[in-house]
Amino acid sequence: MISTAPMDAQGSRGQAPGVFRLGYISLLAVLVGGIAGVVAFLLYNLIGLFTNLAFYHVWSFHFRSPAENHLGLWVIVVPAIGGIIVGFMAKYGSPKIKGHGIPEAMEAVLTSKSRIEAKVAFLKPLSAAIAVGTGGPFGAEGPIIQTGGALGSVIGQIVSTTASERKVLLACGAGAGMAATFNTPIAGVILAIELLLFEFRGRSFVPLVIATTIATSIRQLLLGTGPMFHVSTMNFGIPRALPYYIVLGFVCGALAISFTKALYFVEDQFERLPVPEFWHPAIGALAIGVIGFFVPRVLGVGYDTLSDILNNNLALKVLLLVAVFKSLALLVSLGAGTSGGLLAPMFMSSAAMGGLFAVGVNGLIPGANLSPGACALVAMAAVFGSASRATFAFIVFAFEISRDYNAVLPLMLVSVIADAIAMRYLPNSIMTEKLARRGLNTHQEYEINALKQLNVEEVMVRDVATVRPEETVRAAADQFADENSKSSRHHALPIVDSAGRLQGLVTQGDLLRALQTDPAGQMSVLDAGTSSLVVAYPDESVFDAMTKMLENNIGRLPVVDRQDARKMVGYINRANAMCSWRGHLHEESVREHGWVRNFSKGANPTEKFGTVTGWVSALSPDEIRITLDSEIEGAAEEFALPAPVRGVFPGDEVQIEYQSDKGRKVALRVIELSSRQ
Repeated sequence: MISTAPMDAQGSRGQAPGVFRLGYISLLAVLVGGIAGVVAFLLYNLIGLFTNLAFYHVWSFHFRSPAENHLGLWVIVVPAIGGIIVGFMAKYGSPKIKGHGIPEAMEAVLTSKSRIEAKVAFLKPLSAAIAVGTGGPFGAEGPIIQTGGALGSVIGQIVSTTASERKVLLACGAGAGMAATFNTPIAGVILAIELLLFEFRGRSFVPLVIATTIATSIRQLLLGTGPMFHVSTMNFGIPRALPYYIVLGFVCGALAISFTKALYFVEDQFERLPVPEFWHPAIGALAIGVIGFFVPRVLGVGYDTLSDILNNNLALKVLLLVAVFKSLALLVSLGAGTSGGLLAPMFMSSAAMGGLFAVGVNGLIPGANLSPGACALVAMAAVFGSASRATFAFIVFAFEISRDYNAVLPLMLVSVIADAIAMRYLPNSIMTEKLARRGLNTHQEYEINALKQLNVEEVMVRDVATVRPEETVRAAADQFADENSKSSRHHALPIVDSAGRLQGLVTQGDLLRALQTDPAGQMSVLDAGTSSLVVAYPDESVFDAMTKMLENNIGRLPVVDRQDARKMVGYINRANAMCSWRGHLHEESVREHGWVRNFSKGANPTEKFGTVTGWVSALSPDEIRITLDSEIEGAAEEFALPAPVRGVFPGDEVQIEYQSDKGRKVALRVIELSSRQ
């Protein structure tokens, strides 16, 4: 039911329905791609500047490896200084700068309708440049992906956009950042699709391609047309070497699992430290300094070392040192919460392991003749692709940097085998594990059906009216008839005994049939109802629950604990299931006012419009109070009513579109979201 106040005409000023504007978003994608390309160039030079200042004490933007420094024992202190600065920026700037960037961009899509704070677009690249420039074993790609995403999000907040349009702009910035960093435009598009959009539709694909094309063009203008890594011609040995690549696929899958589990194990250990979180990056950086003192190649981005690995220029001992200690340095630093990219260091360590695999096989089987560089390239893509669940993106990425069509077959074979192993033993990817620990369910399928994207626990009713097994049909019917009773809003009542165990379900139809047989209504509700129940589980999708309703021709399901079928935890009906579309439709069609409106002619800076959702806790002819759908327990708001609303009662779930003028909130429209259950 929709109750409309007399001021309804003004409500359209707050939120106007709209459709996805492909042409408009594509034009904005040009701007996003251009800015991302410039920012990638600036970050690249900023890392060079801080590296030269920290390790060589010269003012130069020339990109240089810190491995050649002559600081001696002082090299242990330099990363710690960078860690302290990053810790300070995270505490007093934004905690979103911590980590490697991509999970933070995913979190913005999942939790805040693709809104990222503007300061993240400035603080993330600066903190990453400091962390990498002072010896952190990171790459520039993660921060530029998050920075590009933040820029796209900010542009989507400046102008009037829907949440879906803003998500595409965020993905355009992230994909453009990836493309501009490595000169890999196709991989940038696919990465944005696989990790941020989870859809392959023309409306998102077109702006993505435009943004990455512009960003890559600017990158080539400023940094040259060559690839990030200069890779010589390789002998992939197809089809002779296919059996060895199959084995390498299993090895890469195991490495992806090990690295993911190790990273979050280290992170857990840092959380247990009896020191303030502010000091964690410095502690991790101090460990990096110690490692870097003995193995200088682990310091910094290490693009030169990665090129040496791919071109088979390193001896066996150096390969082993890089594989072990680069991984260790990365685990410690990222586990400590330092700001930096994950791709380049994981590429280096996994490429070194791929090279070691080739050397080992050649030693055991003299006729194998595997190319260490070829195995390094393949392992580089397979390990990170399977760990991040972005396998296709990194197959294309490795092809783009090698520019060798002969690499395609081993890349595909090894990557999908590694991906299959990782999917079997890793419930969450290296990108989504952090989000899963925060209770965020990340969907990585190309699925736009909202019923498949939500779990039952996200839409089920928890405060359920119930009836005792011994209660009579007449008493239950009186409950349904009492408008002041919670039961009056239900079409059916679960039958629950005194111990809280689910015994059955009785519907209004069951009661009517029982009263026809026994007008006195002395039959128990357990005899009138049914004890053979179809149930739903909290962790299954709403789509699956809806399918059960349709297949069994019923309109509601008790939700029970999967470990105990008699322990009821909630209740879902067709109305709840249909409400799953509400958030999806809101993101698709409600165009929010951007920041630019605040500067437009005639705008009243004290006048705001908004929408909130919650449960009615109090209602009078001139005021409505709701308990908000919020992570903050007990959060509530009050709204003045220009006119009484009809058909809304305490306990109903409602959406209120309101106007706030000088601190007074006036409800423009009250929409009832919950119906009879």
